[in-house]
Amino acid sequence: MRERIDVSEIEAQTKIRAKYLRALENEEWSLLPGPTFVKSFLRTYAQALGLDDKALVEEYRLHHEKPSDAMLEPIVSSPSRNRSRGRSGGRSGSGGDSGPSRGYVIAVGTILAVIVLLIVLLVTGGKSGSNGPARTAASTTTGTTHKKHAPAAKSGSHRASSDIVALSLTPTSAVYVCLIDEAGHKLIPGEELQAGQSTPTYHAKHFEITLGNNAVTLYIDGRARTVPPSASAIGYSISKARGRHTLPPSQQPTCK
Repeated sequence: MRERIDVSEIEAQTKIRAKYLRALENEEWSLLPGPTFVKSFLRTYAQALGLDDKALVEEYRLHHEKPSDAMLEPIVSSPSRNRSRGRSGGRSGSGGDSGPSRGYVIAVGTILAVIVLLIVLLVTGGKSGSNGPARTAASTTTGTTHKKHAPAAKSGSHRASSDIVALSLTPTSAVYVCLIDEAGHKLIPGEELQAGQSTPTYHAKHFEITLGNNAVTLYIDGRARTVPPSASAIGYSISKARGRHTLPPSQQPTCK
């Protein structure tokens, strides 16, 4: 009111709803969501008005915030300590803290004896079966070596398979075909294929093909590729790296 600022202006600036701002002004804490929100709203509201936000939050905490359950919990001594003090009686009062009890000494001695026995068994067992652990270590080493090399072999085979091209042909009319792979194998040795006579799917890293005309559809890795019309034989080199590449007449395979 002193700054002549309307509540709606503060609401727009702080994003705190007007009813919560009025509750803060009137100290109607029950209308607010909870202590955490109250302190957050107070801090934001005070900063918007140019007031000391820390002082306002501290004042709210001292006068209106309930202490936590842990702060109200009475301090109770441990029953076990009370029993221990009761047993020691006047001895503790006159001579200070007593030494370890007899049961404690026996328990510690038993544990030490078990540890010594286990160490003796491990030492004698290691000497008598020295060949066994050696063989186990060797087999483990071999298995580890095999596992280390396995991924390399797998990645190599994956790279090899990624270079393979799948090729099949479907003639739409009679067409002469000569098809060879990278090793020079004649997959279609200069034959005339008829319309509707689909070939099997061939797999190789590299193909070279000669077609007598364009009456055929090539399926390269499942994708249909048509052949443009030509007055002479048509030749292609097909691979993953270069795709379908036209061959000049001097480099076209003849299957002779």
